[in-house]
Amino acid sequence: MSSSLPRFPVANKNLSLEIKGNKTDIVICGYDDHFLVIATQIGTMGTILQARKDEGVLTQPTFDVSVIFGKRDEPMLVACARQLIEHISISGSSRSLILSLGLKDHSAETLKGVVAAVVENRLW
Repeated sequence: MSSSLPRFPVANKNLSLEIKGNKTDIVICGYDDHFLVIATQIGTMGTILQARKDEGVLTQPTFDVSVIFGKRDEPMLVACARQLIEHISISGSSRSLILSLGLKDHSAETLKGVVAAVVENRLW
């Protein structure tokens, strides 16, 4: 007897890797209007950020990043979201990004590892 389970209707990728000696789980989902990226080393969502591209008629695009929940005094988390939305924008997509970072440390090395893993496994 064969079981045919329906596929999850949202494009997604799940991966686990080690960043600075910490097991890091990453989930990337591509919805019609947003990308959702969850990166955790602590098993919870952590700080949640929203990033989007704002296009002016006569100006170069700018990127708006805001903290929805969590640590508002962590500029490295904002920088991580900004790098990812710039990668999404460069690829030609106009979708926004919801980013959840539950990391043990917020060092540049850890966040570069997260960005590299997401870009390497991107859905855009």
